[in-house]
Amino acid sequence: MYDFFTNLMVILSIFSIIVIAIQPTKTKSSSNAFMGGSELFTQTKARGFEAFLLKVTVVCLTLFIAIALILVNI
Repeated sequence: MYDFFTNLMVILSIFSIIVIAIQPTKTKSSSNAFMGGSELFTQTKARGFEAFLLKVTVVCLTLFIAIALILVNI
């Protein structure tokens, strides 16, 4: 049982890294993050593929935390 959850955790971590890496950036360039771009505090709602990636990321990381808590108790 421990090996199953460990393997599942490794698969989820790799999948989470891939999903986070393919998400589009919010700023136009990296210099806006350091120079205080005017778009820093604007609220934009994710739509389409970006919304799907956001939901997949939340589910993956929630499962990751749940499995980590299960592994602590095993």
